[in-house]
Amino acid sequence: MEKRKLGNSDLFVNPVGLGCMGFSHASGDPVDSATAIKTLRQAYEMGYDFFDTAEAYTGIFPDGTVSYNEELVGAALKGVRDKVVIATKMGVHHNEDLSLRLDSRPETIRSSVETSLKRLGTDYIDLYYQHRIDPTVEPETVAETMAQLIKEGKIRYWGISETTEEYLRRANAVCPVTAIENRYSMMARWHEKIFPVCEELNVAYVAFSPMANGFLTGKYNPNTKFEGKQDYRAGMLQYTQEGYEKAKALLELLTGMAQEKNATMGQLSLAWMICKKPYIVPIPGSRKISRLEENFKAGDVVLTPEEVQKIDDKLSTMQFDVFGGHSSK
Repeated sequence: MEKRKLGNSDLFVNPVGLGCMGFSHASGDPVDSATAIKTLRQAYEMGYDFFDTAEAYTGIFPDGTVSYNEELVGAALKGVRDKVVIATKMGVHHNEDLSLRLDSRPETIRSSVETSLKRLGTDYIDLYYQHRIDPTVEPETVAETMAQLIKEGKIRYWGISETTEEYLRRANAVCPVTAIENRYSMMARWHEKIFPVCEELNVAYVAFSPMANGFLTGKYNPNTKFEGKQDYRAGMLQYTQEGYEKAKALLELLTGMAQEKNATMGQLSLAWMICKKPYIVPIPGSRKISRLEENFKAGDVVLTPEEVQKIDDKLSTMQFDVFGGHSSK
């Protein structure tokens, strides 16, 4: 399994990273701290070396206490800090109705980085993302603040999540951007137009929700009972009856090709993007050891350029309903 270089940095990671969000946020009630820390440590021991978290990844336990994802990640990686790449994010807070409150003012960035350093139990962050674009703050202002944090040694590199081409170019002109973290999967391809920009600027593309929030594993359907308002998947379009029907042809395609490759459907969906571009790093998440192992081994599944193109050609004939937007034919 050959490591991948993250953009313009000296950070090298395995081709599959770990999205840690689900341990405390958006996937039902949070996992109890001891179990979460143990599972995250086991992920490291099986080979994961790129851990993605965020200031905003919090959840509420039944007793009303809060689970802070960064604290779990920091505790799990204690003692192996120099052997892993930790990414976290700032600029997003969740309102009670789950809507987002955006704030990327310089004073907020500085306050957030101090909080994240404390929760992670570290004195530096490898990759620090602006979690979402704040329309009230210019990209140059954000980039200038990140440049200062790099000079101060609080962060090593920075990135932008869910960025546009214009925003990326403007920010990069002030302080080089190492990575973007945008949604990307077989069902969510609308950001492919930014690939040439990533290549031009030497920016890594970290893909979140690479299996369409679990849909591409083939394990979930409209009858799946998700865990109430703390599990965001319950309201996603791909899990409606109509959305599921639209994606049936894709599931059939995945089933056939996975059998040919002696892989699972989820592994094939990850291998498709890993083999498409050398700068793409998917960060699927799971709470289950067996699924973590399965996802990590997707880095060993090889698809030829012709096989990737075959999948792309078929995807271009399909249209899906999926959380975050609609794919186009």
